Amino acid sequence: MEGGNLYKKGTKDDEQHLFHVIFKVPSGDGPYVRAKNAQLVQKDPEAALVWFWKAINAGDRVDSALKDMAVVMKQLDRSEEAIEAIKSFRVLCSRNSQESIDNILIDLYKKCGRIDEQIVLLKQKLRLIYRGEAFNGRPTKTARSHGKKFQVSIRQETSRLLGNLGWAYMQKSNYMAAEVVYKKAQMIDPDANKACNLGFCLMKRARYNEARVIFQDILLGRTQGGDLRTKNRAQELLTELENQTQLLPLDLLGLDLDEDFVDGLERLMNAWAPSRSRRLPIFEEISTSRDQLAC
Repeated sequence: MEGGNLYKKGTKDDEQHLFHVIFKVPSGDGPYVRAKNAQLVQKDPEAALVWFWKAINAGDRVDSALKDMAVVMKQLDRSEEAIEAIKSFRVLCSRNSQESIDNILIDLYKKCGRIDEQIVLLKQKLRLIYRGEAFNGRPTKTARSHGKKFQVSIRQETSRLLGNLGWAYMQKSNYMAAEVVYKKAQMIDPDANKACNLGFCLMKRARYNEARVIFQDILLGRTQGGDLRTKNRAQELLTELENQTQLLPLDLLGLDLDEDFVDGLERLMNAWAPSRSRRLPIFEEISTSRDQLAC
């Protein structure tokens, strides 16, 4: 009988463990656990939000509760509300969580079309990198995507942030600034998607020959990471370029890249590539443009 009871208890424990693994719900009975259960098991986002609020107010896993709540709000098209919640309650979160909170906030700014705030936060995160304050001073960090963990290097993170910054400038039709930022990103960690955006910026600035070379390199597989979607886009842009009959006016918006931001990125690149010339061509372009155009 005792052996039977032990067997039954073990089976129940196994079932509970399997439940938590399948639904990725933490164990326990606090408000945060109830929120995750509503979100992932019951598929009731409104109920999940109620419990996430309760978790934050009760101090129950506040870091995770705030981030998860913001994600659910975004899914419910309540991104503006999510932004205000993050701004109000991130002071309750640990220092180690601030970087991931910033990433969520950048995504929310993008969703809401708040481009200027997105640019400010992206440049702030890039400053942390060249000051050596990102990743808590470590060369890599652990990231998570689709339930899987992987390592991200400072180089990869810098290139990703620069790519996002370039995209934000494109939304403001500031193709000069976007071009400079995308070139910098490609120097650090090149990929076909950012190359495609760079080619688009060059097209907008009537530098067709440079854009043509970029698109052809993507189509010929000379650029890293060119998947089918990116190659199709490169082909569409190349076709549009070839059909172009008029030169577009040069972008006169200015760089909108402040002095300390540019200098900080230059120091970062020099640290990674000391064998190169002290001042990279991309920053010569920034300085020249800054002198000629009003930011």
